[in-house]
Amino acid sequence: MKLKKSFKTQPDSKGYFGDYGGRYVPETLIKALDELTLAYETIRRDPGFKKELQSYLRDYAGRPTALYEARNLTSLFNRARIFLKREDLCHTGAHKINSTLAQGLLARRLGKKRMVAETGAGQHGVATATAARVFGLQCVVYMGALDVERQALNVYKMKLLGAEVVPVHSGSKTLKDATNEAIRDWVTNVETTHYLIGSVVGPHPYPKMVRDFQSVIGRETRSQIQARIGRLPDYLIACVGGGSNAMGFFHPFAADRSVKMIGVEASGEGVNTRHHAASMTKGTPGILHGMKSYLLQNADGQVQLAHSISAGLDYPSVGPEHSYFKDAGRVVYHTADDKDALWGFQTLTQVEGIMPALEPAHALGFLKHFMPKTRKTENVVLCLSGRGDKDIHTVQTVLGDAKKEGCR
Repeated sequence: MKLKKSFKTQPDSKGYFGDYGGRYVPETLIKALDELTLAYETIRRDPGFKKELQSYLRDYAGRPTALYEARNLTSLFNRARIFLKREDLCHTGAHKINSTLAQGLLARRLGKKRMVAETGAGQHGVATATAARVFGLQCVVYMGALDVERQALNVYKMKLLGAEVVPVHSGSKTLKDATNEAIRDWVTNVETTHYLIGSVVGPHPYPKMVRDFQSVIGRETRSQIQARIGRLPDYLIACVGGGSNAMGFFHPFAADRSVKMIGVEASGEGVNTRHHAASMTKGTPGILHGMKSYLLQNADGQVQLAHSISAGLDYPSVGPEHSYFKDAGRVVYHTADDKDALWGFQTLTQVEGIMPALEPAHALGFLKHFMPKTRKTENVVLCLSGRGDKDIHTVQTVLGDAKKEGCR
């Protein structure tokens, strides 16, 4: 698709990215969202806030993260050079800490005593609980009961960090349902509580605010790749669920039309089945969790259940800016199924000695379809958004014992 001439990189005053975004929330939340919007627009220009956040990202989270040239993975395909942006090296094991530290600082400035969050893979929950400890705030994390089972390690970590983890047994017992409960909590306790959304989703200003906090990924990548190869990359590739790692990675390159950007959704058991999470590939515009975006829904507008082997991509919608980027032709969105993700997990582990989370394993799995189309003169940067410790039980359950079965 050709990029539209009217393409913009910022939402309008009501939080719309083209046709997507906005605020579809109860009246009781408008005051809190207005307060949050004003606070964010103020602090984002405040040198003191920027300096304090930068110190936490550097000294606590471990930024900047490395840009690693994956020479063994490159040799496997014998095509374009592949670089990995190593968000898996962040404290807590994923990119989520970038936003939770920033929002924790913001919550403290707003005088909030408590933070609530939703989580699927558990990484955002762990990062939120971690930020709560740093800034002395109470923390409650809502998590689908199914995700509590398949992400038991992260649940234990959250509890060790002093967070209250609330299993959600309604609906699909996954991320969508956890988000519903977190919003209900926020509505009830809005005066004392900050809702720390984990992705570029929800009502305005969250999609813009979380994107800005995660854009440190793309800014670092831009500087690092230019220092390494003397120019911008040809391709950026990232997995997309709600889409925070991808949007933070993509946005600093949005105006660079020479850089092709590819988002990889989870197609689960296949986009032609009912068990997938490919909201932009198979969804239509709709309303969920306070925003208008692409959504998996039936003909009557009822939200359909999403499925992915990765808990962090198991979401039936996507950030509104991603929907805008899709329609504008700025990002091309593809899919990778559960088998692709397992291939990506095994391959990076065995070829590079790096164990990825199942979320970025989808982007890695996409490489086997994509790399044969590239040239040796080209450069690909893939956002490795998290490490795979949390997914070992899932992988072991699906693949069996590696020594007995072998990894192929």
